[in-house]
Amino acid sequence: MEIRTIVRKHSLLVSLFALFVFFALITEGRILAPQNMSNLVLQNSYVLIMACGMLLCILTGGNVDLSVGAVVCLIAATAAKLLESGMGSIPVILLCLLLSAIVGAWQGFWIGYMRIPSFICTLAGMFMFRGFGREILDSQTVIINDRAFFDIFTAYIAFPVIDSGDVKWSAMLVGCIISILVAATVMSARSRRIRKGYERPSLKNEIIKVIMIDALILAYTWKIAHFRGISVMLIWVIAVVGFYQYLTTKSLTGRYLYAVGGNARTAELSGIDTAKIYFLAYTSMGLLAGLSALMVAARVGSVNGDIGNSFEMDAIGACFIGGASAAGGSGTVVGAVIGGLLLGVINQGMSIIGLGNNWQYVVKGAILMFAVMFDIVSNRRLSKAS
Repeated sequence: MEIRTIVRKHSLLVSLFALFVFFALITEGRILAPQNMSNLVLQNSYVLIMACGMLLCILTGGNVDLSVGAVVCLIAATAAKLLESGMGSIPVILLCLLLSAIVGAWQGFWIGYMRIPSFICTLAGMFMFRGFGREILDSQTVIINDRAFFDIFTAYIAFPVIDSGDVKWSAMLVGCIISILVAATVMSARSRRIRKGYERPSLKNEIIKVIMIDALILAYTWKIAHFRGISVMLIWVIAVVGFYQYLTTKSLTGRYLYAVGGNARTAELSGIDTAKIYFLAYTSMGLLAGLSALMVAARVGSVNGDIGNSFEMDAIGACFIGGASAAGGSGTVVGAVIGGLLLGVINQGMSIIGLGNNWQYVVKGAILMFAVMFDIVSNRRLSKAS
C-alpha cells in the first residue's frame, strides 16, 4: 500500500522514468546515448523556458498565450537581420529581449487593464507577430554566422584540469551540487512546516522523493559528462527555472498569481491589483518567448518564416501535463518542467526509431492522454484515501 501511495504522489516522476525505460527498450538503448541525452535538453530548451512563463498565465485563471510561437518568429527574425547588418551580438540580444518584453507588455495591457479575453488578444497577436516576422525576413531564410552569438547560447563549458580528458567531470560536480541543493531545499521546507505546525508528508515519502529526483539528476549529468559536458544552454534553462521556482513559491507576486487564479473577485476585494498581475504574467511570457527565440536561432543557425510553429502548443501541453489546472490557481514550475521533459522524451524516442510523421502524431497524442489521465486518476484516488 505504501508503494502505491508513493507512486500516486510522484506520478509525474514515475511517468518520466517509465518513458525512459520504454524508449530505451524499443531503441535498444540509443536514447540513453550521451549525445542523445545532451540533445534532450538542448532541443527542448525552448519548451522548458516558455513553460515557466506559460504557467504564470495559466495560474491567473486558466488563461494561455497563443502568440508565443509567433513572437519567437518575430524576435528571431529581428535578431537574424540585425546580426546580418553587422551589429554586435550583445546589443542584438539586449534589443531583442527589450522588444519581446514590449510585445508581452502590449498584450498584458489589453488583457489586464482593458479586460480583452486572453484567447482573442493572443490569437490576434499570433497572426500579427507572425506576419511582422515574415515581413522582416522578406519571406526568405536568413543564415546566422556570428560566432559570438553562438557561443552565448550553444557553447560548452570546459575547465582546464578536470575537463581535459574524455570525461567532463565538471558536469558530475554540477550534478552533485544540484542534488545536494534539492535535498537541502526539501528538508528545509519540511523543517519549516514542522515549526509552524503545518501538515506535512511522512519523512519516508520525502526521502523517497529526494532520492528519485537526485537519481535522475546524477544519471543525466553522468551521461552528458561522457559527451561534451555542461552546455551554456543548460545553464540558461537552470537559471530561468530556478528564478521562476523562487517567484512562484517564495515571493509575494507568486502568492498573488495563485490568489487571482483561485478567485479573481475575492483577490480584488482583498486589495490585490489583478490588472497588474495579468500585465506582469504576459510581460514575463513575452520576455521568455524572446529568450527562447534567440536560443532556437543560435541552435539552428538560421531563421525562416516558419520558426516557432506550434511552440505555444508545446508550452501549454507541458504545463497541463505537469499538473497545472485548466481553471487556474494550481500548478508548479517543477511540474511544468517535468511535463516538458516528458514531451522531449516522446519526441526524441519517436525520431530515433524513425516513426513516420503521421504515426508520430497518433502515438504522441495517445501518450499525452495517458499521462494526463494517469495523473488525474492518481490524485483522485489519493484524495479519496485521505
